[in-house]
Amino acid sequence: MPTEYALIAAYPNPFNPITKITYGLPENTDIQITVYDMGGTQIITLVNTFQTAGYHTISWNASSYPSGVYLIRMDSGEFSQIQKVVLVK
Repeated sequence: MPTEYALIAAYPNPFNPITKITYGLPENTDIQITVYDMGGTQIITLVNTFQTAGYHTISWNASSYPSGVYLIRMDSGEFSQIQKVVLVK
């Protein structure tokens, strides 16, 4: 069981076209995971729901997006974390 909020490094990274995103929640909470392009434009929301405490993994299939650097942002309450991923086609 996680003791703090964590957005664990996406794997694989760089990726083509699917990457897995793992995150940890120390308590039951509302969670949102959103992907942005480098211009700051939101391109997709991967998670936007209430989830139970523990580790969770989701996949992002970016086959419809161009190669480039993307930002994955996790928000829950006052916690926020961002990581970069690279899509290479």
